[in-house]
Amino acid sequence: MLWVKSLHIVFITSWFAGLFYLPRIFVNLAMETDQAATARLLLMARKLYRFMTMLMVPALAFGLWLWLGYGIGSGPGNAWLHAKLGLVVVLIGYHHGCGVLLKKFEAGRNTRSHTWYRWFNEVPVIILLAIVILVVTKPF
Repeated sequence: MLWVKSLHIVFITSWFAGLFYLPRIFVNLAMETDQAATARLLLMARKLYRFMTMLMVPALAFGLWLWLGYGIGSGPGNAWLHAKLGLVVVLIGYHHGCGVLLKKFEAGRNTRSHTWYRWFNEVPVIILLAIVILVVTKPF
C-alpha cells in the first residue's frame, strides 16, 4: 500500500503544479495584446490542460485505491475524510472550470481581467492547504 500512497502523492503533486500554472497563463493571456504571443500562450495552455487531465486521472485512481484498500471512511473519527473528498470534488470542478475558461480564451470571448485571474489562481492553494491539514491532523 505504500507504493500506492507514494504514487498518489506524486500524481497529486504533479496535477497541482498544473493547477497552479494554468491560471498564471490565463493572467498573461488576459493582459496580452500581441497576436503571436497570444497564440503561443494558447498553445501552452492547451498542452498544459491536456497534460493536467492525464495527471488527474491516476491521482484520483490511486486515491480511490487507497480509500478502498485501507477501508478509510467508515466508523467514527473519519469525518475528516468526507471533508477532504468534498474538497477533491471542488478541485475537480476547478480543473474543469479551467477548461471552460481556456475555451473562452480560444474563442476570443474572455471577459475577465488579469486581476480576476490572479485571485482565481489562489483557489487551488487554499484547497491544497485545507486538504493537507485535514489529512495530517484528522481533526474530526
